[in-house]
Order: sequence, then C-alpha cells, then structure tokens
Amino acid sequence: MDSDTLWKHIDEQRIDLAALIESLSEEQLATPSLCAGWTVRDVAVHLTQSHAGARQVIPAAVRYGFRFNTMIREMAVRDQTPPREAADKLRAMVGSRRHPFATNERAPLIDSLLHGQDIAVPLGIDRPMPVDAAAAAAQEIWDVAFPFFARRRNRGLRFEATDVDFAAGSGQVVEAPIRDILMCFSGRVPASAPQPSDGSDSGSRAG
Repeated sequence: MDSDTLWKHIDEQRIDLAALIESLSEEQLATPSLCAGWTVRDVAVHLTQSHAGARQVIPAAVRYGFRFNTMIREMAVRDQTPPREAADKLRAMVGSRRHPFATNERAPLIDSLLHGQDIAVPLGIDRPMPVDAAAAAAQEIWDVAFPFFARRRNRGLRFEATDVDFAAGSGQVVEAPIRDILMCFSGRVPASAPQPSDGSDSGSRAG
C-alpha cells in the first residue's frame, strides 16, 4: 500500500472513531475494553497520543523501566482528557502524517484499526475494516516481531484471507476474513485449531 492511500485510511479511521467516541455513554466509556486493564475511555484517550514525540516517550520509558505495555497503559490511564475532547483531538490529527516516536507510518494505521475493535467489540458494535488497510496492518505485524510476536505465536500455521489477497506463514491452513486474521496476529483472539482438509475445505476459521 502506498503512503498516500495508507494515510487516507488513517484519516478516515480517525474521523469515524471520533464520532464513535462522542456517541458513547458514561457507562459505555467505563466498560472494560479488549485491552486487559483498559477501559473504553482509556483506549479512546490512547488514540490521541499517536503524536507523542521523543520528549514525552523517552522520559516515560525511563520511568517505567522500558516496559512498553506498562508505559503506554499508564500514559493513557493518567491522561484525564474528557472523551469529547479526545474526539476533537482525533479530528485535529486528520491530515497530519506524524506517527509515534520510534515507529513507522503503519503504526497509527494498526492502532486505529485494532483499537477501534477494542472499543467496539465489548460494546456489541460491529465495526468493519477496510480489507486493504487490514491486510497492510496484518502484514506489518507479521513482518515486525515486537510487540506482537505474531509469527512466533502462530508457528506451523498458514493464514489465508477469504476477502482480500493475503497469506502469511506455512503449515496447516487457517482461512478467515482479514479482520479476524489481524485480530489473531495482535493477540486479541486465538487462531482456531485447524482441522485436516477433506478436499472440500482448506482449513478452519480463525477467531
């Protein structure tokens, strides 16, 4: 995926996520998200921190002993930005091509797609993903080990998307929509144990 298309997807996701965040009640915002220890509100605030630069990230990394997951969770939990203001911040980021310190431009795409699910799934909201964007995100997670280690966790499996041209890995085949594959690669859901093909089906569904 070329850079212009990638950022177009990021902008669209941010606009849509801002509207979603604004629509949520206090009860929904307090709901546990798919991220362990994070509420929906925490995830919403975290999405606004995509522009964090070295002056913010390096001191935080030192403070939390370079424990990546702890650092990003604490940055979100300690940020008391009201949800409506978080939505406004997301909209203000549209058009910017900044990405978090020490990451590449695919990081905000991965964040917006996955954290959108972290918010939507516990609330029973169906949030479709653009399949080309999801495929680009899945490929990045597969190729770059940290922090998901998808290749290691799914050794011996070959994932094939049923709705876009995407395949990764080798071994027994797991067929699924790309959204499910991305969720599996990120550790949100496990891969279903593949069943031997009987000639009419090439594998089992992921997630």
